[in-house]
Formats: sequence, structure tokens, C-alpha cells
Amino acid sequence: MLIVVLRLLLHALATVMFVNRVFGGFALRALRRTSWDTTIDGVEPTVTVVIPMFNEGSAIVETLRSVLASDYPRDKLDVICIDDHSSDDTFEQASTIAVGEPCVVVLRNDTNVGKRTSINLAVLRSQSELIVSVDSDVVVDRGAIRALVRRFTSPRIAAVGGWVDVRNKHDNWLTRMQVLKYWYAYYVVKNVERAFKSVLAISGCLAAYRRSVLLELQPMLADRAILGVPIKYGEDRFLTRQIVKAGYQTTMTHDARCRTFVPATLGAYFSQQLRWRRSNIVDFTGGVSHVWRLHPLVALNFFSAAIVLFLYPIGLARAATSGLLLHAVLAHVAALFAYGLYYRWRTRSWDREDRVHAMSYVPHALAMPITSGLLMIVALFTLDSSRWETRG
Repeated sequence: MLIVVLRLLLHALATVMFVNRVFGGFALRALRRTSWDTTIDGVEPTVTVVIPMFNEGSAIVETLRSVLASDYPRDKLDVICIDDHSSDDTFEQASTIAVGEPCVVVLRNDTNVGKRTSINLAVLRSQSELIVSVDSDVVVDRGAIRALVRRFTSPRIAAVGGWVDVRNKHDNWLTRMQVLKYWYAYYVVKNVERAFKSVLAISGCLAAYRRSVLLELQPMLADRAILGVPIKYGEDRFLTRQIVKAGYQTTMTHDARCRTFVPATLGAYFSQQLRWRRSNIVDFTGGVSHVWRLHPLVALNFFSAAIVLFLYPIGLARAATSGLLLHAVLAHVAALFAYGLYYRWRTRSWDREDRVHAMSYVPHALAMPITSGLLMIVALFTLDSSRWETRG
């Protein structure tokens, strides 16, 4: 009886999450008839781009060059690269680019302290009004920084996220699959949160923050732990939630784009997903105390996704033991194919190099039982891990 109840609950919550995430944003846009991307022009605050690095090697060179090629005024732009005690030549590679660039400073931690602590150190050193966080394995579009800055239209807006696109779209079936995952994450899943300026997960790949707010929250950001064990993953989600919890607004824009390499092998992909599952668990657990205070649609979005995440392994086990696993996989295939058709229609005007085939999302039906089932269980028992997983 309990299994039947859990199964019905899982299906109901999955339906609620789907309807709210996919159709809720569209409905709100139609009802409000206003743009979520309000901008303010003519204001150019000082900006410090912070790039935390760890075992990136020569890849950091391309990242730095893309930042320095930005169309933002050079006299109002500083760059701080901080190496988290890499075991390769990341520090030397970044230092080479800094030669002849007075706006670039390259620092190195004496020990590995994690991404968030590295960013905190850079924020304390900066004097700029805005901090733009850029991951060390991405390239940013020339107008990305300016596009982020233009969205700070109110003192209440404390963080603005950009769009993270995929660089190696056409490497193989796995990278093509992830193109659709990233596209849905930024063009559909966050729509309800954007509507109420309460985006709860802004990626540190490309994000802008008010430095004053980061300084205000610095004490809680510096000492993050579970049962006394320091946590070094999920920093982006944690920071965003703390900003919202403090009463500030968060939003995002598709006009600010960066491009990142996604895993091209199953081993690397599953390692990344394991790290993300740990982050999901910690983030959803931490959000229980305050997300319910937000707009009901935002809270519904958050809690339905959390419950589905935790119940999915149970539903998967039930399907496997009752002979319904193939049925569940086929249902996933049908849904993902429909998702693919919608993606293909929305991107029909894009250049061929920038989009993938509608069928590219279908393999996720086979990957999902592993990433949301098996790896979810592994993540629960390895929350104290401090490994980067995808870094050396």
C-alpha cells in the first residue's frame, strides 16, 4: 500500500512540476504582457571579473582572452584570477596572459580551499561595485558583461545570471544530448523564477553580483559545512539562495552568453552528475527553511522538484521489481522526443552549428535512471566528499 501511495505521489508531483515549469512561465508572460528583461542604459559601474581556477592548464588562456576582449570600458574593468593551488601549470598560464595587462591580477592560494573561498578572497581585494564571476573553462561573448550590468535596474536586484551554452555541441551523441539539457535549463525551467525575480540557482559560469551584498553575506559564505564537515560543492546554488533569503532579487538574461565544454565521455558525465546530485541534495534540504516564504508558484517549483528528486530512486526501484522498467523508459523516450521537437521549433532560425537534432534528447531516457537513480543514492552517502570530480 505504501509503495502504491508513493508511486501516485511521485506521478502527481512530477505532473505538477512539469506543468508549472513548462507552462507556468508561458502563462505568466502572456498574462503580464511585460518583458522580464528590463534594462537600464547609460550606467557603467566599475566591474571586477573574478575567475577561480583549478587544474585548467592552457584552457585558462582562452577564458582570459575572451574576458579581455569584452566591449566594456577597460578603465572600469578589472580581472582577478585566483588559482586554488592547482597541481598543473594553470597559475603560470594565467600569469603569462597578465603580462602587459595592468587590469589583470593573478593570485594563488597556499592550499586548496574551494571555489567559494577563492571568490571571497577576490571580492575582499576588489573595490568595484559589481563582481562578475566567470568559470575558468568558459569563453564569454564580447557583449556579455555589458548585458549583465544592464539588468541591475533596481537596488533590490543583487544578482544577474547569464546563459550557459555548450561549446562542443557536435562532438558526439552525449554532448548533443547535453545541449538540450542546457537549453531547457535556461529557456524553460527558470521562467517562473524569472517572472518573480527569484531565480534560485544562478550558475557561477557567468554571473554578476553587487559587491556590497557579497560582503554582507560573506560570514555565512565562508563557513559552510554539513555536520561540521566543510562543503566545497554547490557554491553557486547556495550563494543564490542566501541572496534571495536576505530579501534581494535575482534574475537572468539570455543576452549574456558564455560557452562551456560539457563532458564527452560517460565517465566524465557521470562524475559531473554525481557532484551535481550532491549539490541538489544539500540545496533542496537547505531551502526548506525559507523558500516557502517566496511566491507560491516559485515555492511550488522548488518543492515539487525536490520531492521528485528524492522519490525518483524509489519509483525506479518499484518499476524494476514490478516489470515496468521498460514501460517507464518508453514513457521517458516519448516525453523527451516531444521536448526535442519543441526545442527544434524554437531554434529553427539558428545557424546549423548552434543547434542539434530534435532526437538528440532521447538518449537521456537511458541516462536518467543512472544519474537520478543510482547516482542519487551514491550522492546521499558521499555528501562529505570534497573532490572536484571533473578536475584532475
